Amino acid sequence: MNQQSAAARKGRFSVTTLILALSIAILVIFVAFPVILILVTALFGTDGFNIKDIKTILSDPQTYRALSNSLIIASGTTFFSTIVGTFFAWLVTRTDLPLKKYMKLMFLVPFMFPSFIGALAWKMLLNPRSGYVNRFFMNVLGFDGPVFNVYSFLGMMLVETMYLFPFVFIQVSGALERMDPTLEESARISGAGLFTITRKITLPLVLPSVISGALLIMLYSMAHFGTVAVLGVRNGIYNIPTLIYEKINASAGSFDSIRTGTILASILIIVAALILWLQNKVVSGGKYQIISGKSFRPVEMKLRGLRWPLFVLCVIYILITIVLPTVIIFLVGGLKTYGLPFTAENLSLDNYKYVLFEWEMTKDSILNSVSLGFSAAVITMFAGVIISYVLVKMKVRGKWILQFLGMLPFSVPGSVIALGVILTWSGKFGINIYNTVWIILVAYIARYMAFSLKSNSAALSQIHDSLIEAARASGATMGRALLDIVLPLAKPGMISAFFLIFLPSLRELTVSVMLYSPATRTLGVAIYTLNEDGDTVRAAALAGIALIIIVIGQVFIKTVLERKQPAS
Repeated sequence: MNQQSAAARKGRFSVTTLILALSIAILVIFVAFPVILILVTALFGTDGFNIKDIKTILSDPQTYRALSNSLIIASGTTFFSTIVGTFFAWLVTRTDLPLKKYMKLMFLVPFMFPSFIGALAWKMLLNPRSGYVNRFFMNVLGFDGPVFNVYSFLGMMLVETMYLFPFVFIQVSGALERMDPTLEESARISGAGLFTITRKITLPLVLPSVISGALLIMLYSMAHFGTVAVLGVRNGIYNIPTLIYEKINASAGSFDSIRTGTILASILIIVAALILWLQNKVVSGGKYQIISGKSFRPVEMKLRGLRWPLFVLCVIYILITIVLPTVIIFLVGGLKTYGLPFTAENLSLDNYKYVLFEWEMTKDSILNSVSLGFSAAVITMFAGVIISYVLVKMKVRGKWILQFLGMLPFSVPGSVIALGVILTWSGKFGINIYNTVWIILVAYIARYMAFSLKSNSAALSQIHDSLIEAARASGATMGRALLDIVLPLAKPGMISAFFLIFLPSLRELTVSVMLYSPATRTLGVAIYTLNEDGDTVRAAALAGIALIIIVIGQVFIKTVLERKQPAS
């Protein structure tokens, strides 16, 4: 009996040790080492420690302007997104707005669409000279000049707001749905009006969620490449990610340009760390307790005479920010030549036929995106299960470090991940996969590890330890218990992780644009390069095809996940 127990403990020890070792190896190789290498490269040049180069780069007016631009765009985007997200979250959760369930779904649609495709659409609409909206006002209504120049700070802020406000919307909606309405009801009984209650009670109670969502938007906007690349670079407006890309691309990837990129990337790492620290302080501060132990349903506030005007406002917002850009992408993709009016004789399917069936880059880019997305999703799904098991089920000192490393790539800009991958896998340590599809795959694995950890950790936390203990007591080895019990029960989380990684990778641009070669263009890169080459109609046609693929993928994901949910 004692021998059997000893053997069982030995078996368990070997399996758990292997899981722990794999978890550490995966996160160190794919995450920690590339990020550390960025910081080391920033500090050490070819001649050793060199602080002079850092001072030179940081004191360069171009660097100062790029950092200033990043902060201006991110601050403005955060401000507008917070207002929009909080307002619509309040409308769809706490008022009697008509069709608010459908409105809530529509406000989440921007999460599906790549922001750089949105920027491409608004470029077509609000280009100062050739934008269709500006041309309508000038040619039809007699305006002397364009009504709005999208190639501006305000233009980039507003475009980013359209695609980032759901961060605040989701956070605030969740807080409002869970909030104890007692204080609001007391204020209403005391004679307070709708807006007084909202301003003095509701918003202060959900302020931590508002700030948390706002900080996430700040983090994402600082790291955004696509919007500024499409709308800003034309007017000489660079942020840090576009400046990094410009430096490396202009010098064909020389060491000096990469080192300059690492110094700029270090700025983003520091800013990201500061934002995450602030968010953690807000979340852990616990200023207000808005959830009680009682069962309740928040009371809907009556909008009365404002009910239908606010509904019309929501519809107009959806039409302008979602429907109009989508329609213009498909219409421009059908034009024979960009700039022609949308008449029957000017529209055809030739561009769609060309990019879909004749242009080799389309086939290659779709194949690259699908294969990279699928491979990254499968690898990261299984790696996430292994690491999540350590985080959720094993008692290991310092496992918070593993959790931090797993979430780090989600918290730093994609350009930082790309730079770290270039430094790590370009032959310096005996493995050179630069300019191959493999380096993009490695970057995707690092980039999307957090998605897998979140999904798999949630699934594993629902599996009671007694199930594993019962299997062990029945004579099963630790490995057999994991294969027969843990993995089958964690399957929904694994499937969810797969799709959470696969779909974003199809529309990814920030990482891929720094790592691609002519043979490894992804779908996002192909659209971006077509636009940069001035082939607007074909860029729009390919963007339309990408949107169709994304929507089909989203519907498929929703169908699969709903089937996996147990019947109530």
